[in-house]
Amino acid sequence: MKQRLQVCLNGRRGGADGAGVPLSPAALAESAAEAVAAGATEIHVHPRTPCGRESLSPRVVGPTLEAIRARVRVPVGVTTGAWAEPDPALRLERVRSWSVRPDFASVNWHEPGAAELAGELLAMGVGVEAGIWSGTDGAARFAVSPLGPSVLRVLAEVTDPDPVTAEESARALLTELGAAHGRPVLLHGEEGGTWPVLRLAGRLGLATRIGLEDTLLLPDGEPALTNARLVTEGLAQYDRSLP
Repeated sequence: MKQRLQVCLNGRRGGADGAGVPLSPAALAESAAEAVAAGATEIHVHPRTPCGRESLSPRVVGPTLEAIRARVRVPVGVTTGAWAEPDPALRLERVRSWSVRPDFASVNWHEPGAAELAGELLAMGVGVEAGIWSGTDGAARFAVSPLGPSVLRVLAEVTDPDPVTAEESARALLTELGAAHGRPVLLHGEEGGTWPVLRLAGRLGLATRIGLEDTLLLPDGEPALTNARLVTEGLAQYDRSLP
C-alpha cells in the first residue's frame, strides 16, 4: 500500500526565506501541482493575505483553497495555528465563517481553545489533524480528550531541530502518545530534525510530510529551491528507510 506523503508548502516562512517559498494563491497552486506531480498525496498550506500575513479569514482561506483545487485533486488542509489568530473566540468565529472549507485542518492541542475549535471543525464536516508538539502538554491533553477517536489523524510534530537528538525526541513523543485513540499518526520533524525524523517514520511505517515549511535544505545541506524537489528527495529517503 502506498504510504501517504503530505507536502507542507509554506508554513510560517516568508519572502526573506527565499523566492521559492510560495505565498500568493497562484504561487501556492503552482507549487502544489508540482509537488503532487512529484508524488505528494496531500497538501498542507498556510493561507496569506496580499501583504503576506497569515490569516484565517474566509476572504483569504477561500481563494487559496479554490486556486489549489483548480490544479490538484488531492486533499487540501490548512493551519489553525494560534499565531494566525491569537484570540480563541475570534479564531473560532473565523473558522465558522468559512464558506469554502478545507478537507482537513490542523489543530494544535496545546493551544488555548483547541478542543472547542476541533469540535466545531468536526461538526462542519472538516477533518481534524490533532497537532501534538513535542515539548508541550499536547499529548497529555489529547489522551483524555473525548474527541480523540473522531480526529482524522495525529500530527506528531517533533520540534527538536537538532539532527543528533531529533530521533530520540521523536521516539519520546510517540511513547507519550501511546495508542493515540487508535488514530493514524503522521510523524514529522523540522529544521535540522526534518530528515532524521522522516527516515524514522519510514522505518516505523508511519505517514510523514516534507516541504518548505519544515526545511529549506536537502539532506546534503544544499538549498531546496522548491517543494517538488523536497518531495522527490523525501520519497527517496522514505523508501530507503522502509523495513
